[in-house]
Parts: sequence; C-alpha cells; structure tokens
Amino acid sequence: MDSLKKINDQLTRVLLVFAAVLAFLLCFLVVADVLGRVVFNSPVKGTTEIVSLSIVVICYLQAGFAIRSGGMLHVDMFVSKAGPRGQSFMSAIAALAGFAFFAFVCAGSLEGAAHAWTSNEFEGEGALRVPVWPARFVLVLGTMIASFSYLLMFIEDGIRAIRGQAPAHTSATH
Repeated sequence: MDSLKKINDQLTRVLLVFAAVLAFLLCFLVVADVLGRVVFNSPVKGTTEIVSLSIVVICYLQAGFAIRSGGMLHVDMFVSKAGPRGQSFMSAIAALAGFAFFAFVCAGSLEGAAHAWTSNEFEGEGALRVPVWPARFVLVLGTMIASFSYLLMFIEDGIRAIRGQAPAHTSATH
C-alpha cells in the first residue's frame, strides 16, 4: 500500500508541475495575443481555442494532487463533532463517493476521447485548428488518477476507522 501511495504521489506531483508549466506558458500566449490586438490590430490566431483546451488540461492534471494533498473542498460541520473512528468512517465514505464520481466521469469520457482521436476532431476554424484529442485523453487520465487517489484514501481511512484512529487528512489540512 505504501509503495502505491508513493508512486501515486510522485505521479501527481509530476502532473502538477507539468500543469504549472503549461499555465506559465499560456500567460505568454495571452500577453502576445493582447499586445497583438492592441499594438498591431492582429491577434495571435487560435489563442481562444488553445486557452480553452489548455484550461481543461490544467484542471485535470492538478486533480490528483489536490486530492492527495487534502486540497479538495471539505465541509467538516458534522465530521468535527465525531470521534476519531467516526471521522475516519465519514472520511472513508467521502473518499468512496469521490472515487465513484471520478470513475464515472472517466468511464463516460473514454468514448469521447476515442471519437476525438478517430474522427480527427479539431477546435477552431481558419488559420489555426487545434486538435481536441489531447485534452480529451488528459481528462481520462486525470479522472483515472483522481479516482485512484480517492480509492487509496478510502482504503487508508477505512483501515483507520476499523482501528479507531483519526483520518490521515485532518480538517486542518482541508
């Protein structure tokens, strides 16, 4: 279990760094587009399409890290009133719900990703057409990693609930 957690944590960190680099590079594209519009009356072609698809990529690449680091939204109004075993139990149930949600999104996204690949789907018209399949496959990858991260948390918190221990991710980290 510990080796799976380490591998998952390392993978989510790598994807987080990749998403951060992509966001940083998008800043330059947006600035170039704005300067092109204002100074030369000629925007960078395809900026809208690139940015809209990149936002999807950035969000889903960061999801696994947000889950494992305890950065997802957490309402502890009832959880904080329970004892350690109850907190772990409720955390395990929440992790199971997160697993199910992201697993359903992943399963539902597979067909769209495959279709975008086989049909050679593009976003935009004219001078620059941006392929859609990378964003669709990143959505599948991101939701797969997110669901796996929640599965790990479910197992970890379930074991803690059985042992009567507090959850690994306390409300202070959320």
